[in-house]
Order: sequence, then structure tokens, then C-alpha cells
Amino acid sequence: MGQGKPARKYSQAGRLHSIIRLLETRRGMTLDDLAAECGVDRRTIQRDLAAVEEAGYTLTTEWQEGRKVFSFLTRSRAIPPISLTLNQLMSLYLLRSLGVHLAGTPLLAELDDLFRTIRSLLPDRYAAHLERIARVSLPRLHGPRDYAAAAPHFGGLQRALLQQYRMRLVYAKNGAGESQAYELDPYTLVFHKAGIYLLGYAHNRKGMRLFALERIRGLEVSRQRFEIPDAYEPEGYFSDAFGLVNDAPLRVRVRFSSAVAHAVRDRIWRPGQVVENDAGGGVVVSFEASGEKELLSWILSYGDQAEVLEPPGLRALVERQVDAMVRLYRGDGVSP
Repeated sequence: MGQGKPARKYSQAGRLHSIIRLLETRRGMTLDDLAAECGVDRRTIQRDLAAVEEAGYTLTTEWQEGRKVFSFLTRSRAIPPISLTLNQLMSLYLLRSLGVHLAGTPLLAELDDLFRTIRSLLPDRYAAHLERIARVSLPRLHGPRDYAAAAPHFGGLQRALLQQYRMRLVYAKNGAGESQAYELDPYTLVFHKAGIYLLGYAHNRKGMRLFALERIRGLEVSRQRFEIPDAYEPEGYFSDAFGLVNDAPLRVRVRFSSAVAHAVRDRIWRPGQVVENDAGGGVVVSFEASGEKELLSWILSYGDQAEVLEPPGLRALVERQVDAMVRLYRGDGVSP
């Protein structure tokens, strides 16, 4: 305890009340700070902090001047009232339509609860107007993921993400039923092509790994906190990727015919891309990207309207794929 501070006796209920008050009124406190205020040791404070979280308060940690400091993610259990303009509410309702990508997960139910709360606070005239605005946009979801097997684990995943708890993840490698276990620090949820992925550091693999949420088969949240490295930026992990695969980048050049040039020319496929018109009315798109299989899928989606010019390895891969498809459709079978 700090010198000159009288010793005080608290019941656990009294300590929890004191800890909550201290963390709500100060910018952050260390274990030693809290122990000194409550007159107990660090281990007792750690147990008390766990009880505070179980009561519904979300704790977060950060390093300040070499000290690990605890604070609340929000200043109280309920987020303070937020004032929004009508234009801001309009934008929020337009974004609501994107919730279709969360279908089958508890996240969608929470999003629906959010908008029910907003509606309950609005005058009927505004609520009806915003519901009409919500119909202005219509997302079309192609090939939605089936999250039924993973849905029971979403609550634990949210807690681990928000409170920075290490967890044990059981992950289905493929459709054959094989699973692997990972000791994982979860960092970021990644949304890509109507799928949700988890990016984190796998300790037993000593590196970053990406997991499709629909393949989660088990999840146990520990009480061990982790720190996200200061240099971590999720965008940086995918900086070279055409989609999600982050391996050796390739210099890619693809010629698109005049029939599809209009659909290709005005899109940004990769940062730093170069789009050149060719003599036949088509375009040549050049960029650097990793993820050979994802590039293959993109090129094949244009059929005979796209031709790989570079690199030779990708061109050969497309040729082999096309040959295999020809044999398949002719009934000759596909070579292994």
C-alpha cells in the first residue's frame, strides 16, 4: 500500500463496488494501484477483476509508460446515449442491408436488436420513413455460408475478441471431418466474398493464421490476456493478396476482350494497377498480387474473354484447367 494510506477492510462486494467506481472515474489503473486502494494483494485483485467482468463490465488493457493499465471498454455497462442526425440515421439504415452477410450467426440477431432499439426511440413518422429507406438497397448474397455448426461458439469468440483473451480453437480442416486444435490470440474478423474469417496468432504454429468461421467446431476461452503488437495492422497482412491468400506475389498481366472491357476497365482490382487499351478495343490489366488459385478463379470467370499474358506459370495453370474441363465435358474423364 502507498505510504501514509490507512489500511482499510473491504468485503468482496465492497471491493467490487470500489473497483468499478475507480475504473469508471479514472483513465486507467494498474493491479498495484487497485491493490493499494482496496488494501489487498494483486492475486485478490485479479480475482475481483474476473468477478467484475462476469457482472457484465468489459475490461481492456494497455501499456502506459511501461505499466499494464486496466480500464473499461466503455465508461459504464451501458454505452452513453448517442445523438444522431436524420442523415446519419439514413446512412445507418442503408448499411443495415449488409447484415445479410451475417445470416445464420448470432451477430445478425444482435444487429436486429440494435435497430429495434433505434425504432423504439424514434417518433413513428421517422421510424416509418427510415424503414422505407432500408428498402432502397438490396444486397444479393450468392452462396451463403452455413454457420449452424459454429453458431454456438460465437459468444465465446466475441468475448475473446473484445477482452483480448487467448483461446483454444478446434478447427475442421476439410469436409472429411478432420480437425486440428490451435492455441490462438484472436485479432480481427475479416469479411470477404460473403464469408467471415478470423485472423489471429496461433502459438502452436508460431505464426498468423486465417480461419473460416463456419469451420469452427470447438472454442474454449481462457482467462489469459494477450497484447496485440503495436505494429499490427490487419490491412498489412493482406497487402499483397488478390483475395485472402498471402504468399509470394506475382507480376500479372491479363488481356480482356472488347466484349467485357467495359466491365473490367472501371474497377480497381489491385492498388497500383495499370489498365491499357489494346488495338482491338479490349484492355490489358497489370498488377502485382499473391494467391495463384484465387487469380485462377477470377480469370476463368471470364471464360474465353480473358487471356493470361504473364506470368508463364499462371498461363500454364489456366491451360491445364481448361484442358481438364474439355475432357470432363467430352466425357473423357479428368486426369489426376
